[in-house]
Amino acid sequence: MDQVGMTVGVEEEFHILNPETGRLAPASRQIMEEAPVEAAERVNTAQQEFKRSMIETATPICETIDEVRSALIASRSSLISSADRLGLWIAAAGTVPDSGISNAPVYPDDRYRRISDEYRQLATEQQVCACQVQVGVPDRDLAIRLIPRLRGWLPPLLALTAGSPFFQSNDTGYASYRSIVVSRWPTAGPMPVFKDYADYRLRVDRLIEAGVIGDYGMIYYDVRPSHRYPTLEIRIADACPSLEDVVLVSALARALVVTAAAEEAAGKAPAAVTDELVRGATWRAARSGLRGQLVDPVAGESVSAPDLVRRLVKHVGDALDEMGDRDYVVGAVDALLRRGSSAQRQRRALGQGAGMTGVVAAVVAETREGLTL
Repeated sequence: MDQVGMTVGVEEEFHILNPETGRLAPASRQIMEEAPVEAAERVNTAQQEFKRSMIETATPICETIDEVRSALIASRSSLISSADRLGLWIAAAGTVPDSGISNAPVYPDDRYRRISDEYRQLATEQQVCACQVQVGVPDRDLAIRLIPRLRGWLPPLLALTAGSPFFQSNDTGYASYRSIVVSRWPTAGPMPVFKDYADYRLRVDRLIEAGVIGDYGMIYYDVRPSHRYPTLEIRIADACPSLEDVVLVSALARALVVTAAAEEAAGKAPAAVTDELVRGATWRAARSGLRGQLVDPVAGESVSAPDLVRRLVKHVGDALDEMGDRDYVVGAVDALLRRGSSAQRQRRALGQGAGMTGVVAAVVAETREGLTL
């Protein structure tokens, strides 16, 4: 248990755009080829993603939130500098207005082509970007046991990061339409409860053998044990233009895992969170973001968005104290609640007459803030 949460890493996905039109640009290969050697030695370089109009970065393994911030600054700076040299824009957001319209090809990879051929329209519209936090959990059986303890607390993370209101050049009415797009895949949304890692493997293998999915990488649940690393991967968040929002969700994700491990060690029974309530709470967070009422699936009641977020902070308070992150998290939560989610900020830009291209420009500008360019 002592090793749980000692490490944390972040994977960020980004849209690539043409600055003249604000539309998606299938240029990930060019950006990866443009990355300078010295940057590749300092930080994890940009990596391919499903669509050629998307690209991903990953931080090194970090032990503190300050290390996470520094790593994010380095990886974003390297990526955006490479894009600048090619005259391209980089945007960290769950969707951009052109998502679901642009027929951007999949990256030329055999696995991606197979997925595209099998899932057709789902794959066509999979022009969405997430932020994924990897929290160290060396024991895979323990990782499975922790999931029922934390899955009820994931919807407020989605509300905090919601930043995908526009899709197919329309206002969807949702704060996070990305999560709705992803939820249509056969293994997405809240993760089911498994007895242990062997049970998880058995049930995933059956899905593969039945031809429902192709491999372990197609487990798209909001939280899952990584199939590559000794981590729990929290996948519910939208990609965030604000770097500080990414740091915040990293701190909260790690605190959730540490809190769940402490409950497991103490023999505390997991909260009785039903599948339908956590799924409903996730939908409500996607729909409303930080506005109006959300659902607390642990308490089984409707509460305001700020109240639910503060309940989350209280729930993980001991873990935040242990990691030395409480002051930062409390301040960052208060600041985010004051300025509103990325979805709210994007809608404000549209309401001020910026148009959809202006919305994209605002997200691109926010993605660049605080970097060493």
